[in-house]
Amino acid sequence: MKEEWKFRIEERVRWGDVDAARIIFYGAYIRFFEFAETELFRHVGLPYGAMFDELDIWLPRVHLECDFHRAAKLDDLLEVAVFVGRMGKKSVRFNFEVRRVSEDAPMASAHFVLVAVSRDTGKSIAIPEELRRRLTPFMQPAQGDEPELETANAALDSATIR
Repeated sequence: MKEEWKFRIEERVRWGDVDAARIIFYGAYIRFFEFAETELFRHVGLPYGAMFDELDIWLPRVHLECDFHRAAKLDDLLEVAVFVGRMGKKSVRFNFEVRRVSEDAPMASAHFVLVAVSRDTGKSIAIPEELRRRLTPFMQPAQGDEPELETANAALDSATIR
């Protein structure tokens, strides 16, 4: 069953992504996550340049966590999925999954927490309704009684990006 709420891209492991053993360097996954995030925003009609100008916000990453399950190798074709794991008042958590195309076993999984901040003041602000509306189709369905995904609410309320 294809989970329609996950946005997917395909990306090949290139020479610059691997070490001498032709195994993916862990930092390359971060770049793949960024590609998926960028394409998700483009897909919902908010490429970064337009989003930042139209909504007058920045979306800095304040947290990144990644688990590496299996090593990808040179020339592997990977599917990178991104979806909204949680949307709070001022922050959004993007979850990522990486698999070889046509395989179920994960290669890596991660999440980023991004905070909406005013471009003028650098202070955290509520996520604009337009952004919230456009990302809603990519929200992970409720999973029952999961523990709170984001534990830094107090810090986010007073976050300032300079």
